[in-house]
Amino acid sequence: MTGTTLFRNTQEYQEYQASDTIFKEGDSAEEMYVVIQGQVDILIHGEVIDTIGPDSILGELALIDDHIRSATAVAKTDCKLVPINKKRFAFLVSETPFFALDVMKVMADRLRRRTA
Repeated sequence: MTGTTLFRNTQEYQEYQASDTIFKEGDSAEEMYVVIQGQVDILIHGEVIDTIGPDSILGELALIDDHIRSATAVAKTDCKLVPINKKRFAFLVSETPFFALDVMKVMADRLRRRTA
């Protein structure tokens, strides 16, 4: 992913241990995350629907539409995630077109997999 590689060398990350819950289905959303290390399971109603790794994003949907979280995210392995709040997200979308395209591609890919 071109846009998310912007964060590869950042020191502004949060660490999660394997099995830590990053956020829960139904939570309010204040930020999305970019995975810079490790793997994260995405669950809906307790069922793993996806596992994502480095250069992937999670939590973008609720950040974009201002609704509650539609899924739960749990660290599958020890992880380093870069949090992106709404203000930073708006800046990245306006100043880094590849980031915005990457977010749209992720959302489209996830929608296609869920409806296939």
